[in-house]
Amino acid sequence: MIIRSAELESVTVRPDQWPKTRLPEFAFLGRSNVGKSTLLNRLLNRKQLARVSSQPGKTRQINFYLVNGSFRFVDLPGYGYAAVSKQERERFAVMIDRYLNQRDCLRRIFHLIDIRHEPTKDDVAVHTALLELGVPVSVVATKADKIGKSHIPKHVKVIRETLRTPVDIWPVSAEKRTGLEALWAVMEGDLAEAGASSAPGESSDPAISFTSADPEKRET
Repeated sequence: MIIRSAELESVTVRPDQWPKTRLPEFAFLGRSNVGKSTLLNRLLNRKQLARVSSQPGKTRQINFYLVNGSFRFVDLPGYGYAAVSKQERERFAVMIDRYLNQRDCLRRIFHLIDIRHEPTKDDVAVHTALLELGVPVSVVATKADKIGKSHIPKHVKVIRETLRTPVDIWPVSAEKRTGLEALWAVMEGDLAEAGASSAPGESSDPAISFTSADPEKRET
């Protein structure tokens, strides 16, 4: 994918603030400090389009990035950061709920999991809910450069078994820029399918809630 343009289009906390034009969207969701902002910057070949912070829990709204004027990346707030107040966690959960259940131009959800650690109870609860949405889901196993290459298959197996997921798991290192091509190949396929299909109507799937995941302390 050649990135001709990428810009922060909207910073939102309510559905009425979402972009009005219905372009294909790819949502990125994961625990706080999973490497989401760094991954977005690498995919878009930008240094600081998505703000990177060493302090987890910095994304506190839904950020829409317009790419090539034809599709969007959607950066959802991180979950599972215990230092955030209960009220804030509930607010994040409501924002995520609304977006995932109401946005009919959503083409795929990338669920980010730190490859170094077994998925947490939050990860499992969120992933189970994602699979019920009827939207394609892919798991991105981030920070693959932090473990030996020979250990990657074992860690991927742990993620798959813990999440009990049938979906693809893509080991990625944003720092080393490895695995990005595979993610782009998936998105290019989704974009081609979106271009060939008619405009989708409202989903008949039941609303799925993400408010039940218990917050846990951040892993390091």
